[in-house]
Amino acid sequence: MQILELASDTDTRALGGRLAALLRRGDVVALHGDLGAGKTTLARGLIQSLLGSEVEVPSPTYTLVQMYDGPGFPLWHFDLYRLDEPGDVQELGWDETPEGAALIEWPERAGRLLPQVRLDVFLEISGEGRCARLEPRGEGWQERLDELFV
Repeated sequence: MQILELASDTDTRALGGRLAALLRRGDVVALHGDLGAGKTTLARGLIQSLLGSEVEVPSPTYTLVQMYDGPGFPLWHFDLYRLDEPGDVQELGWDETPEGAALIEWPERAGRLLPQVRLDVFLEISGEGRCARLEPRGEGWQERLDELFV
């Protein structure tokens, strides 16, 4: 587990950029936090780090999912806030995500469909900034985090 203080949106986007360097085909990054905690900001930093800062990264709050052609694999950005049932994720291309990588906002709404092997990122507002807690789940994530934060 890694805990980081993020003083600004710039720091939150930068953490996304650092996590982008770890991302591989088949990865799932679950972004937890209340409204305004920085989930989309972190996702934007990750996606723009992979695809270029000129790429527009809208919040998928209303579309529920945005798909990007990443370098070497597709990247899905889900926002499950508006889902009524965990099974509704099937209609969003959920089964295709192992071919690429998935960023999931409000992952608890996926219920048992959320993969066991993933990186959980918990974001909380902390004073004027944010706090991020990274919790690896399953084989491989802890080693990658160790490389990034040592």
